[in-house]
Amino acid sequence: MPSDKNRTWDELNGALDHIAAAPKDNAPIDILCFRPSFGERDFRDEISVTPEAGIEGERFLKTPWMRLEDGSPDPRIQISILPKRVFDFVVGDRLHPGDTMIADLDTSEANLPVGQRLAIGTAEVEVTDLFNDGCVKWKVRYGADAKDWLVTPEHIPLRLRGVLCRVTRAGVISKTDVIRKV
Repeated sequence: MPSDKNRTWDELNGALDHIAAAPKDNAPIDILCFRPSFGERDFRDEISVTPEAGIEGERFLKTPWMRLEDGSPDPRIQISILPKRVFDFVVGDRLHPGDTMIADLDTSEANLPVGQRLAIGTAEVEVTDLFNDGCVKWKVRYGADAKDWLVTPEHIPLRLRGVLCRVTRAGVISKTDVIRKV
């Protein structure tokens, strides 16, 4: 059920069973998003990815939100996957948060531990150790309850804001692909 309003704490918690029932594997991709610059979203049918550049042509190499000590982009943030059920319930018809993929996938630690490889199209990515706690923009766009819901201690293992991944094998990812655990 798409949302056009901020969800309350009780509404968010009421959706947990539905969110947890997402597919554990072979998850369909609903949206592919290319981010050419800050605040810009370009929805595509296909993207190319490499271990060196992340999504080819995207802002990652020029303006990443996280860098290594040497100033280079942190590869752990190359790809973000947001669960479709969270997207539909929290974001709905409002501004897309900028995640690379919206997919009907259980992104919990139990299902996708750190280091889990995912085959997507001809590419492969690896779930990283970075926890996506939702930036201040998530709170502004979708409400304080939606932000707090992500970081409540008992919700952290659910990774409601999805997973961050690094590209381990170059390839092409298409909207018609499914995400498979390797």
